Amino acid sequence: MNRRSGTSNRATPNGRSIILAKIRKNVKNIDDPVREARVADRLSRSPVGLIPARARKPHAKQVDLFCEQAVKVQTTITRINKIEDLPTALAEYLRGRNLPKKVRMGHAPLLEQAGWDKLADLEISKGPSDGDDPVGLSHAFAGVAETGTLMLESGADNPTTLNFLPETHCVVVRAADISGDYETAWATIREKHGKGNMPRTVNMITGPSRSGDIEQTMLLGAHGPRALQIFVVND
Repeated sequence: MNRRSGTSNRATPNGRSIILAKIRKNVKNIDDPVREARVADRLSRSPVGLIPARARKPHAKQVDLFCEQAVKVQTTITRINKIEDLPTALAEYLRGRNLPKKVRMGHAPLLEQAGWDKLADLEISKGPSDGDDPVGLSHAFAGVAETGTLMLESGADNPTTLNFLPETHCVVVRAADISGDYETAWATIREKHGKGNMPRTVNMITGPSRSGDIEQTMLLGAHGPRALQIFVVND
C-alpha cells in the first residue's frame, strides 16, 4: 500500500488483459487434439455455404446477372465475341474517356492471345505497376453473378499491384468463367491448383474503390482505382 494516499500500487487490469483472460478461460478446457481434428475435418469437407436463389439460374442468365450487378456498383461493361477483339475494344474505351493509350498488364496466357500488335498506337508494357501507370489490365479467373464480383489470383502472370495502383483498372473475364455464386468459384480455384495449394492472394473486386466515411458521401477512388471496366469474352 502507498502510505500517503492509502491506494495500492498494483496495476489495475486493462481491457486487453481482461479479454485475453476470458479467451484463455474458454479455450483451456478443449484439448489440442480435439481442436485439430475439428479443423482438419472442416478443411477436408470444404462445406458449402448458402447460395441465394438469384444465383441459381441457367449459365446465360448468370452472365447477364453478373453484368447487371456490376453496373449497379459503378462498373462499366463491354462484351466482346473473342479475345482477339480486346485490343480494339480497349482502345475504344480509352479514347471514349480521353485516357492515354498506355496500358500495363501481366503475362496472363489469355491476354497474350489478344494480338496486341494489331494496334500500333496502343502502348503495352508488362509487369507490376509502380504507381505511375494510368491504366492497368488484369485477367480474372472467375466472376460471381450474385454480386457482380471479380476474383483475381496473384502471381507473376497477374501482378496484384495492377488491381490497386492505376487510376483505371480494366479486367478481362471469360463468360465461361462466370458462375452464379462464390462457392462455385472457390471450388474452381481449388480444382485448378489442388486442395491446399492456393495462390498467395485472391482479390475479390466489386466495383471501383469507394468510401463513404466522410459525411456518408460516396467518393470513388478513395483507396484504389477510380474506374473499373470489365471486358466479358463470350467465347
